[in-house]
Amino acid sequence: MTSILLVDDLKSELDLLNDYLTSAGYQVTTASDGKEALSKVIEIKPDAIVTDWMMPNMGGLDLCRQLKKNPHTAKIPVVACTAKNAAVDRMWAEKQGVKAYVVKPCTKDQIVDAVKQALV
Repeated sequence: MTSILLVDDLKSELDLLNDYLTSAGYQVTTASDGKEALSKVIEIKPDAIVTDWMMPNMGGLDLCRQLKKNPHTAKIPVVACTAKNAAVDRMWAEKQGVKAYVVKPCTKDQIVDAVKQALV
């Protein structure tokens, strides 16, 4: 089963996206910010990461930067799932190697399609 590390500081978003991904057949582990995600990523070795961009402690952009620095995590595909929809936000995501970008609020199909795209 494909494993996803899902990162969001809002419990309602975390629960909704967890439901979407679990019902699509993914094994999901959650984290509430980038720092927690970094500690879990080594432990669970997910096939992909879906992360919010704006979070306390460590946001999605910084999480991506930290992942890229570590040879054990650098190749894990990342999907940004965020309310930020400006071209500059997408540009920064691309510069950090984000494989797909989904704007909240999103549908189940949008997030599942983005994960599939990232895993290719």
